[in-house]
Amino acid sequence: MARAIKINHVTLIVDNLEKAAAFYQNELGLEPLAAFRFDYPVMFFKFNDEQQLHLSEWEDTPSFRGHICVQVDDFNKIFFRMKELQLIDITPWGKVRKLPDGAMQLFLRDPAGNLVEISSAPGSEIDPLILEDDLYEEDIYISNRNDFRGYKSDEATLYHK
Repeated sequence: MARAIKINHVTLIVDNLEKAAAFYQNELGLEPLAAFRFDYPVMFFKFNDEQQLHLSEWEDTPSFRGHICVQVDDFNKIFFRMKELQLIDITPWGKVRKLPDGAMQLFLRDPAGNLVEISSAPGSEIDPLILEDDLYEEDIYISNRNDFRGYKSDEATLYHK
């Protein structure tokens, strides 16, 4: 059987290409790439040598909980900047947290309303002010659904070597 081996790209639907592109380029530091000559508004961005983010302008409504997860090189800077911009969204997945693997996470909305998870690598140095902030909460998100289906482990991690 064939097996998926990595994420090549994620496409987010946005309602204003220019506004969303400026956010990903200026606030998250992604490098624009040339896109194919599609007959609709689209922007490609480079995450690394193998992965891309594609923004495509349509009238679709973004998902409330569906999201992409972006690892950042400085969680502290992103946290304080996103807090300043009032873009942190604690509604779908709760407050800013430190996950059991040591990675930090927060969720924000891009200008089109797409949910973006921002994550640090496990063990990254975290500003103590974040851990004292009202937007921070200890432990993983609890939904109170009490539905424990799925493959789970105390050894789970967002980062695999």
